[in-house]
Amino acid sequence: MWFCWLFNRKAPSGFSASSTAEQVTEGIDGSALTAVVTGATSGVGVETARVLALRGVHVVMGVRNMAAAGNVKAAIVKEIPTAKVDAMELDLSSMASVKKFASNFKSSGLPLNILINNAGVIANKFMLSKDNIELNFATNYLGHFLLTDLLLETMKKTTIKSKREGRIVNVSSDGHRISYRGGIRFDKLNDPSGYNNMLAYCQSKLANVLHANELARRLKDDGVNITANSLHPGVVATNIFRPNNKIVNGGSNHMLCGITSGSGGHKWCIFCE
Repeated sequence: MWFCWLFNRKAPSGFSASSTAEQVTEGIDGSALTAVVTGATSGVGVETARVLALRGVHVVMGVRNMAAAGNVKAAIVKEIPTAKVDAMELDLSSMASVKKFASNFKSSGLPLNILINNAGVIANKFMLSKDNIELNFATNYLGHFLLTDLLLETMKKTTIKSKREGRIVNVSSDGHRISYRGGIRFDKLNDPSGYNNMLAYCQSKLANVLHANELARRLKDDGVNITANSLHPGVVATNIFRPNNKIVNGGSNHMLCGITSGSGGHKWCIFCE
């Protein structure tokens, strides 16, 4: 519930916006589980990988920068000597890279209990991916859609063998509510006219939500023991804002959304729209 986040009140789960990942997972034994976490070299992805490893989960980080992944792995293992952490190269803006990652993961013979589609970008100007698709949409949505599809059979086999529910999580944003007028511009994805980097980002986050909703429906209809959900992680000062660092690091805090801004104001914030 958004008001629980806004006023830092506890939700029915007993947790609030100030609850940490360690608090939420306290007492959980994940030693029999394997998880893929995309974008695990910074921000939310690093903390997700760290806490999963802390709970005994075998974490496979899907990352673009293998050197950075090595540093993250070293830091996790230094803190948690028993951690099981691996890294595999993955560029979600490239469908060829996604296919290669999925192929390599399946060749490893590892099970897959959890898939966390976390990686994301906010392109500060109109850009096309290697596959000539608008960069926000390609990276944040299409890459994760393809990855999920390619790994889904492995997840199904894992749930049957382990008799444990599988989890697919799309890290979206409450910004999905303020995409372009009319929703996803399927007929104008690659049209630079009228491009707005924040609306393009929010469009990709809307696609994440719709993907999770439809996938959840299909999995339930097929009787598959896998859940699919999307979530809003809250306003977090992570590297996703590098091209737009004034949004988070400059200016003054806004009394409602907590976002800081430069001269651009809060025109894209769902609470300040």
